[in-house]
Amino acid sequence: MRSCSIVVLCWLSVVAPLRADLPKDPAQYVREHYTKQTYQVPMRDGVRLYTIVYSPKDRSQRYPMLMMRTPYGIGPYEPDKMRSQLGPSGHFLTEGYIFVYQDVRGCYMSEGEFENVRPQLTKKGGPKDIDESTDTFDTIEFLLNNVPNHNGRVGQFGISYPGFYTSAGMINAHPALKAASPQAPIADWFFDDFNHHGAFFLAHAFAFLSNFGQPRPTPTTTRPSRFQFPTPDGYRFYLDLGPLKNANARYFKNNIAFWNTMAAHPNYDDFWQARNLLPHLKNVAPAVMIVGGCFDAEDLYGTYQTYRAIERQNPGIFNVMVIGPWSHGGWARGETKIGNISFPGETAKFYQEHVELKFFNHFLKDKGDHGLPEALVYETGANRWRQFATWPPAGLQAKKLYFHAGGRLAWHAPTDHDEASDSFLSDPNRPVPHTERITTAMTYEYMTDDQRYASRRPDVLVYQTPPLTEAVTLAGPLTAELHVATTGTDADWVVKLIDVFPDDAQGQAGDRPLAGYQMHVRSEVIRGRFRNSYAKPEPFTPNEPALVRFELQDVLHTFGKGHRIMVQVCSTWFPLVDRNPQKFVANIFEAEESDFTPATHRVYRSRTRASNIVVGVLPP
Repeated sequence: MRSCSIVVLCWLSVVAPLRADLPKDPAQYVREHYTKQTYQVPMRDGVRLYTIVYSPKDRSQRYPMLMMRTPYGIGPYEPDKMRSQLGPSGHFLTEGYIFVYQDVRGCYMSEGEFENVRPQLTKKGGPKDIDESTDTFDTIEFLLNNVPNHNGRVGQFGISYPGFYTSAGMINAHPALKAASPQAPIADWFFDDFNHHGAFFLAHAFAFLSNFGQPRPTPTTTRPSRFQFPTPDGYRFYLDLGPLKNANARYFKNNIAFWNTMAAHPNYDDFWQARNLLPHLKNVAPAVMIVGGCFDAEDLYGTYQTYRAIERQNPGIFNVMVIGPWSHGGWARGETKIGNISFPGETAKFYQEHVELKFFNHFLKDKGDHGLPEALVYETGANRWRQFATWPPAGLQAKKLYFHAGGRLAWHAPTDHDEASDSFLSDPNRPVPHTERITTAMTYEYMTDDQRYASRRPDVLVYQTPPLTEAVTLAGPLTAELHVATTGTDADWVVKLIDVFPDDAQGQAGDRPLAGYQMHVRSEVIRGRFRNSYAKPEPFTPNEPALVRFELQDVLHTFGKGHRIMVQVCSTWFPLVDRNPQKFVANIFEAEESDFTPATHRVYRSRTRASNIVVGVLPP
């Protein structure tokens, strides 16, 4: 199919303005217009899942059901208390839906044992053979038989972990499930969230699992307590922590089971492969709308790969993708900026009413045309919505941006001698920070941060083009092809794609001028031991050249006229990523303090070892 490269100006011009009739007090509206009913929904193996249903008091018509299954709690649990908001956004309140919320098995008030990203069963022969697909099926069957006044149609939605449950629910789905929207869904936890190409996202995993990973021996309505960091300075905290093994000795005390599980499975072995949902996304019958943010620090992999897997394995079904200028779940929070960078046009509010609401209304209520293209993607840099008939867009020109001497980045390959390279000393005791902010978190803001703090460090290689004589739009996936060597036996490789604003750029980026701003556009990291296999790591041979090739997630970004395209390469990104000892050890979770050693890393830029970034250029 031909890619439509026309800006969605015509489409937006015929869209009605944002609704003015949203309830001024949503919580009061819920109390006045909905009733609340709780159910213990039996699964085929006898386990009962705690479910809360909010139904319209108006019984003059029948309503579709809209469901979210979650491990994060569905409170308030008290019979006399109601949620202050129902559905994906406030626009659904007055539309007429039955809203269903369910604690997944083993969480909060549901029975059973919780299992992180429960593996999908390929064969099911008896009542004990359960997975998240069967739990979703059984829940829908119960709802149809026990909740009054429905129209026989069900939709499902969820962001992040609930997005995973939405994806799983689409597989061999109940016939009544007519529309599903996995949003920023977890797809494969070795590549989402915690292990980007095998590099461990320390700040995210520690903060998340120290809370979410606490045991729940019996059903409860109480949220687990959050970890209390002794300092707001995460860089200092994690550096003082030392090797990963100290997390248990000092803080977790073997109480966080999944931390121990990850430590026992540092490679992409059978444990992780069983938790890859992507191969199972077959026999998907509902209409699907995948949603994500192009600055999602957590599950950008899951967003794009879920869309691709459904397209590849379910030809002919309705499957579309929406990518906006948002962080993780920002579309549900009404997000208009990330860190220093603002995005005009109330993009989240536009999405909530004119995309999400239309999708569910069309497929669950036969109300109006959904109006969705195959891919609705926000073009950052140019700050506009685009629609495409395929993703990645058809007509992309595959090109390479090559590293050259003097920190130059160019479209032509280098012709330097075979040993031409740039090197830097990487010291795991003085790692490059992932942000200049003082924080203990994996901040969403790092996805748009000004990168000048990093480009000024001697352990960061910087390559950039001259000022562009015309705008350049990159679309689709990016691939780093690095020819490297190290004096050590292991190393991480971080690649960042950056938009450098002109020195005379006008305006502000948060608390700083836009002039010279180095805007983070996309980045990724690989643990070098996995360069040839994620299942079978192997050391580097000191000083011997090796190819490290890995994919960055997709982009749709325009580098404006007068801007520069920059690529940074480094080997530490802390504490977002844990420190690689740079000495090959079988399991970094078991590394000793003495294993962490400085090493000199080399990136080649020669005629035979031409390091580069593979990009797709979208014609004007």
